[in-house]
Formats: sequence, C-alpha cells, structure tokens
Amino acid sequence: MDNRRMCPNCRAFITTSDRVCPYCGNQVGPRAIERRDTGGLIGGLIPAQHFTTFLILLINVALFAASCWLSGSVPVMDDLDGRALWILGGKLGASIWGDHEYWRLVTAGFLHGNLLHIAFNSWALFVVGSQVEEVFSTPRFLVIYFVSNLTGFFLSARLNMGASVGASAAVMGLIAAMVAFGHLSRSALGTQIRNQYLFWLGLNLVWGFSRGSNIDNYAHIGGFIGGFTVAWFAGTPIRSSRTGEAAWRLAAGACVLLTAWCFWLMYVHYRTPGLMQQLFQPNI
Repeated sequence: MDNRRMCPNCRAFITTSDRVCPYCGNQVGPRAIERRDTGGLIGGLIPAQHFTTFLILLINVALFAASCWLSGSVPVMDDLDGRALWILGGKLGASIWGDHEYWRLVTAGFLHGNLLHIAFNSWALFVVGSQVEEVFSTPRFLVIYFVSNLTGFFLSARLNMGASVGASAAVMGLIAAMVAFGHLSRSALGTQIRNQYLFWLGLNLVWGFSRGSNIDNYAHIGGFIGGFTVAWFAGTPIRSSRTGEAAWRLAAGACVLLTAWCFWLMYVHYRTPGLMQQLFQPNI
C-alpha cells in the first residue's frame, strides 16, 4: 500500500510513519482511515478504503461475463461480437445522436472488448483508483469517475462515430486527478507524483496514436479533461467543511443514481428475448 499522506497543517507530503511533520514541525496523528479501518474485505485482502474501486471492478467483470455469454465466446485479443456490446450499452455515434440513446455515454465505460482489454483496465483502475479514492475520499472519487467517463465518451461520440467501450476514459480521468493533486500540493513529492502520472498520460497517448492501435484516443483525452477539471476544484477532505463534505456526498449519490438509470434505460430498450434472437440471427 502507498505509504504517502499529506500533513493536515502545511499540506506537504509525509509518510504514514511520521508523527512529526519534517516540514512544519507540527505533530500529526494517525490518518482517519487508519482509525476507522475494520480490517478490509475477504480477510483483509481488499482494504476498506478501496471498497468502491473494488466494487466498480466487480461490475465491470460481471458485464464482461454477460458480454461473453451473449456473444458465445471469451476472446483473449480478438474483439467480442459487436452486437453483444451494442445491446449492453456500447458507444456508437449513430445510436447516440441519431436514436437519442444518450445513456450509452455512461454505460459504454463499464464494457470491454476482450480479456486483455479488461485485464489491463482492471489493473490500471485498481492502482490509480485506490490512490484517488484514498486521497480525495470516496464521494469525490465517484464524481471524478462519473464525469471523466461521461466527458470521455461525449468527446469520442462527437469526433469518432464508430463503436468503442472501456473503462479507460474514466481511468484517464483518475490519472488527471492525481496530476492536479500533485501540481496543487506545491511540494517536491507532489511534483514527483504529477510527473509520474504525466508520464503515464504520455505513454498512453503515444501508444494510442501509434499505427495499427485500436484505441479510442478521443475518449482518453475527454476523460482526462473531465477528471482534471473536477479534481482542480474539488480539493481534499482535510480542509473541507462539514457542509462541503455533505455536498460531495450528495453529488456522488446523484452520480450513482444517474449511472443506475442509464443501465435501466439500456435494459428497457433490449429486454425482450425475441429482440435478442432477431439481433443474433446468423444473416444479420
């Protein structure tokens, strides 16, 4: 687990073992998350402060399993049947702007095209998401994730009418959140964090724009913009007021409800077995 935390007095980065801040000299106690830690889930394998990240991972895996069941295969590197991803809410410009299925801007971020795709995104989500959730708190994490996913697929649907899916738009927003956090901390360690995640961003864009790649760069860029914007103004819970924290919890709840509503719209559009059979006829 990352052993960095922020001094509540001067906001400099220190380690979890420090009891006196080496920068301002003030005493610091244990983190709030350490005081309320209940030992985590699955015998402590999943820390309690990473619960929301783990829950999103479970949802992604469940929807990938549903996609494989619909398409009748579990591809490692080849793409799943596009009809299965479309039924479950994949992004397709014609469906969004022509048929007004705007809920696809949300649902597409929970789907994946093959085993390698979901494995890589799951690893990135767990690594970056766990840190964002710990630094920004769960409510801010949820808002950053939702907005990044939405802005990523909005930009993609505007500039790339083709089909695309994946959690990477939201993951890019989480990377952007850590870039903003590192920059705003104005410390040597903060600069190191910012540069580390900027390197991730650059590596991802180089890979995405390389010849032969099948990566939706517009979704990545849109996700980064959305995540950076939210994180820049979000701040952290350390110096936030009780009213401010209540507002973030309310915003996070609204994001969860909107996501659930989008999946409900996906369900009511394609719930009938007859429609499923028609869509999966061999001559279609």
